[in-house]
Amino acid sequence: MSKKQNPEQDLAKAVKALAESYKKHAKLNNIDRTPLPSRDAVRQIIRHLDELIFPGYIGRQDLTWKTVGRHLEGLLDRVYSELSEQMFLCIRHTCQIAQQDSECSHCEDKAAREAMTFLKKPEIREMLELDLQAAYDGDPAAKSLDEIIFSYPGMRAITVFRLAHELFVQGVPLMPRIMTEIAHDDSGIDIHPGATIGKAFFIDHGTGVVIGETTVIGMHVKLYQGTTLGALSFPKNERGEIIRDRKRHPTIEDDVTVYSGATILGGETVVGKGSVIGGNVWLTHSVPPGSKVVVQAKDQKITNARGERIVP
Repeated sequence: MSKKQNPEQDLAKAVKALAESYKKHAKLNNIDRTPLPSRDAVRQIIRHLDELIFPGYIGRQDLTWKTVGRHLEGLLDRVYSELSEQMFLCIRHTCQIAQQDSECSHCEDKAAREAMTFLKKPEIREMLELDLQAAYDGDPAAKSLDEIIFSYPGMRAITVFRLAHELFVQGVPLMPRIMTEIAHDDSGIDIHPGATIGKAFFIDHGTGVVIGETTVIGMHVKLYQGTTLGALSFPKNERGEIIRDRKRHPTIEDDVTVYSGATILGGETVVGKGSVIGGNVWLTHSVPPGSKVVVQAKDQKITNARGERIVP
């Protein structure tokens, strides 16, 4: 006859073993520290920011010029409160890790200042209007601007990126990356908030696009699905640690089109203005302005604007 099980005793053993693992593998814990920001709260902030950026599309759809002012006042007050709270959690958590200090009195003031600085940047809407127009001009399947705002994953990812990038530039920790990862979940497009992206940017289809932290993209650039703007193998210091804070990702100049599945790698790689990078190209060196890079059979052919072959 099998030994009778004792669920309570087994559960107690499991609790003890797991608690011991918390002490042994402390890097996986956030115990006895300030609470972290809430991913759900950040998602709600994004929705309210969407409502500020696209009034009448997101949230209330009955706005008029007579009612928009009062609506905006109430919504801004709510977003400021939400932003300040989540920024405080981000800033204080990072501060405590760096200082090993349970007291951090200046963090709340800093969060309030950064939240207000962020909300006083209407130029974000100017950038997004240009992105929206680039999407319409670049996709013959787009029937209207409304369709793009409501349904295009590229517009969704770029909108959140533009917002997160401003927070990244302001030096707000954690939240920018949380925001772009939420957009990644929603759209399949992974843009690091540290990337620098110029005006009138368009991502067509978008699934699988990856844009690394130190990528620099010029104006009027168009990317198709599956594009990777990434890094080569990471150099390490004498202790075997990855060397950080250096340019690892490529520069894409103005008026470049990158077709689906292309991979462009390396911090010293520059794709010159007006170039076209064909589908499934693997590029780890710079090409001059006006280049056309395509894969023909097993041979990657590069030509200049006059159709002359370039030998790398």
